[in-house]
Amino acid sequence: MHELARKRYEVVVEKDVPMVTRDGVTLYADVFRPDAPGRFPTLLSRTPYGKASAGNNPNGSSIYFAQYGYVTIMQDCRGRFTSEGDYDTIFQEIPDGYDAVEWAARLPWTNGRVGTTGQSYLGLTQYAIMCNDPMPPSLQAMAPVSASSDYHASWIYHTGGVSLWGWMVPYAILKGRNTLERDGLTELLGKMDEYVEPGTNFGQPLKDEWYRHLPIKDWGEMLKETAPYFAEHVAHADDDEYWQRANVNRHADSVSVPALHISSWYDIFGEGAPTAFRSIRDQSRFPVARNNQRLIMGPWGHLFPYVVPSSMGTGDIDFGPNALIDLHQTLLRWFDYWLKDIDTGIMDEPPVSIFTMGENRWQELADWPATKAHEVRWYLHSDGGANTAAGNGSLSTVPPGDEPSDGFRYDPADPVPSLGGQNLTITLGVADQRPVQDRADVLVFASDVLDRPIEVTGPITVELWATSDAVDTDFTAKLIDVHPDGYAQNLLDGIIRARYRDSASRPTPIEPGKPYRYTIDLWATSNVFLPGHRIRLDISSSNFPRFDRNLNTGEAFGEGTEWKVANQTIFHSGEMASFVSLPAVPR
Repeated sequence: MHELARKRYEVVVEKDVPMVTRDGVTLYADVFRPDAPGRFPTLLSRTPYGKASAGNNPNGSSIYFAQYGYVTIMQDCRGRFTSEGDYDTIFQEIPDGYDAVEWAARLPWTNGRVGTTGQSYLGLTQYAIMCNDPMPPSLQAMAPVSASSDYHASWIYHTGGVSLWGWMVPYAILKGRNTLERDGLTELLGKMDEYVEPGTNFGQPLKDEWYRHLPIKDWGEMLKETAPYFAEHVAHADDDEYWQRANVNRHADSVSVPALHISSWYDIFGEGAPTAFRSIRDQSRFPVARNNQRLIMGPWGHLFPYVVPSSMGTGDIDFGPNALIDLHQTLLRWFDYWLKDIDTGIMDEPPVSIFTMGENRWQELADWPATKAHEVRWYLHSDGGANTAAGNGSLSTVPPGDEPSDGFRYDPADPVPSLGGQNLTITLGVADQRPVQDRADVLVFASDVLDRPIEVTGPITVELWATSDAVDTDFTAKLIDVHPDGYAQNLLDGIIRARYRDSASRPTPIEPGKPYRYTIDLWATSNVFLPGHRIRLDISSSNFPRFDRNLNTGEAFGEGTEWKVANQTIFHSGEMASFVSLPAVPR
């Protein structure tokens, strides 16, 4: 590292520095600056969780970067804590983020060069800035960490058109509690406590009775005092213009700055970083942006900064000391290059760095998805009895011949329980899948025991031929690495709502009994299935409460109060071959 980047400063804090938005609302920020004469580049973060927390964290980014010669700003988002205005999550951050960048560039301690940084919602506020055309001219570099770049695909809903129910309401309650505590509304605070389980999680999980409460739209009324935006989100289940205005991938042509995208395989927003990286490289009309996107994907959950084991959030499995990285150091090298013109060497390195599980090692790639990977189809097979791990389901690269189908009953009153995965609020990360593999409504397809390692690196999809006797239903898929001792490690899961099989924007019902092809997006991973392990794919129709239950009645999302049992049939024969597409890396 260049010696100038290592100069340390004492830090001065300017509290409650006001900024007026274009529509006259005053937002407040705390500014952390080097205690030295002169002007410095600026790093902006915007938070809905209270800017005061930055000053109370001696290891936080605000103090850390200020010590190394940056003016760091932590601003309360509109309608949150000290800032004025009404809170409209996500969408307000597009204009407010633009205004904040240009305001930061004019502060008396700054030299006009601005970068953005932050994790989770603080990453959301960065991706929102990318949805401006043009982007703010003072912005020169960004580093969003573990954030969605498509808020319909992994924030409120999922790429399959199903709501992320396990965290959707608890998160709204969490932010509502912040507001109620600020305003001293103790009576409403007590009401919030009735909904959630006791605990100190980030967004306490709901009590089971409230996860199952119907109709879902009731939450709009129940949360109107604490999350007034919630009813509108429920009313916009389709991926229409309401969501697309904040979809980075639909605005990638206007992204004009370099960005370091950071996320992880078990992150609830794990689609965000790799998708934004690819979209901007392909679509930006600005060469400096197209040519200078960077991507890091680790094995962690939705936690930060990945420097100690307790912060990894990976559930049952410790991926070893190699998985721990000092992200502050990486970000310092990134911003020193783009905001201080110091050759830190970061731009001489390959643009993509990913952690490969199984062998627990980092690898560097020239692009994403990995250009050396090629599609290998692993086909579903059975003699008609793939139900449970004791059934006759199998998985192989041989296409199926004339095989009988598999069937199961999906009862919304008895959904398959969620076990780990890309979650928040409910248990996240790696979890043994054996507790659900003996259910009759779970079809299990497993390969033979492997005699050689198979590396799978890249996006993964499942092509499923199926029928249902309902007018609408769901199909789920889960990719699993089965260890020699039987431990079933979840890698990825996904879901498709039948009405969204052709379009997330224009739902169409299905005809009961008619076969349809469903594409289930499992997002992406990097894992080596080691010798002695097996590749497994589980198929079902629920994963609750990670995803909301389809009531099988065809009613609009949030409207239903009653359900029916759906009889599902999965085909894997002839022209209706079902398979999981794995991006295999030659070894």
